[in-house]
Amino acid sequence: MKASVLTGVACACLAGSVSAQSPATEPVLSLPKGAGPVASTSSGQAYPAKPIKFMVGFAAGGAADVTARLLAPKLSELLGQQIVIENRGGSGGLLATDAVAKSPADGYTLLLMSAADTVQPAVRRKLPYNLERDFAPVSRMVFGPWFLVVHPSVPARNIRELVALARANPGKLNYASSGVGSSAHLVSELLNSLGQLKIAHVPYRGTSDGVTATASGEVDMIFASIPASTPLMNANRVRALGVTTGQRTPLAPHMPTLNESGLSGFDRSGWYGVLAPANVPREIVTRLNAAIVKIVNTMEMKEAFMKQGLDPAPTTIEEFGAFIRSEITQNIKLVKAAGIKVE
Repeated sequence: MKASVLTGVACACLAGSVSAQSPATEPVLSLPKGAGPVASTSSGQAYPAKPIKFMVGFAAGGAADVTARLLAPKLSELLGQQIVIENRGGSGGLLATDAVAKSPADGYTLLLMSAADTVQPAVRRKLPYNLERDFAPVSRMVFGPWFLVVHPSVPARNIRELVALARANPGKLNYASSGVGSSAHLVSELLNSLGQLKIAHVPYRGTSDGVTATASGEVDMIFASIPASTPLMNANRVRALGVTTGQRTPLAPHMPTLNESGLSGFDRSGWYGVLAPANVPREIVTRLNAAIVKIVNTMEMKEAFMKQGLDPAPTTIEEFGAFIRSEITQNIKLVKAAGIKVE
C-alpha cells in the first residue's frame, strides 16, 4: 500500500492521535472576538512592544526548526513584531527548555515544545526545571505520525502477520531507534507491550541512521516519519505496514493504523506546540493562543504543514495543558513497564 508522496524532514518525537481536518475555507488572520486586540505587560505597555525570541531545542533544518520557521513569519505579521528563532540544540531539547524556564515571564521568550520534552521526566532522574510547574502552555500546533516500516526481506505484509511472526520467533527480529529513551525506542516498546512481543532493540545515533539501517537490511524495522519513509517506500527499499495514530491520518488515508490492526489502544506520534515561562500574564498567553490557532487553521498553513508530514491540531490553553500532563504520565508508565534504564 503506497502513501501519498510528501516532502520534508523526519519528525522524531512522541505523541497521540490525529483528528484535525482541513476547513473548506481559509479563515482570516485576525484575532477572534473576546481575545482582545492588545495585551499588556506588567508595566502596562502594549504587548508586544519588541521582538519575541522563539527558542528551538534542535538544530537548524530539522523538523522542529522547520515547524518554527513556518509559524514565525505569520506570527510576526499578526503580532506586528519580529519573531527571532534561536536554535539551542543538545540533550534532546533540554538546554532550550531550561533556558525558557529561566527566562523573564514577560511573553518575549517562547519555546517550540516537542513531544521529546514529555519524555525527559521519564528518562532522567533530575531535571533543572519542572515541566508542569515552570511553564505556561500556549497551544499545541501539529502532530507528526509515523509509519512502522520493515525491510522487504521481512515476511510480513501487514501488522497481524508481523505480530504472528514475532511471536513465533521471540528475540529474533529487531528494531532500530535513535537511542535509548528516544521516542522511537518508546514507541517500539509500546509495540512489544501491546503485542506481547520480544523484538530486540538496536539503538543508533540518530533517526536517519536507523532509517538507513532498516533500508539496507541491517535491522528489520523502525518507526519513521512519513516524509522519511515515503521515498524509501516508493523505491521499494522499505515496506510500510501501518501508521501509529489512533485513527487514520489524512496524510495517508489508505494506510491502516496499528490500532485497527489488532493492537488496540496504539496511538502515538510526534507533535509540536508552544510554551511560555510560568507566570506570563494571562492576557498575553490568551493573545498568543488566539494568534497561533488562527494561523495554524488557515488553508495556507495547513497545506504547508502537511507537505512536511505534519497534521495541524491546535488547541485551547487548557486542552494543551491537559495533553502535556497526559503525555508525561503515559511516558513514565511506558518507561517503567519496558524497564528502560534511567540516565
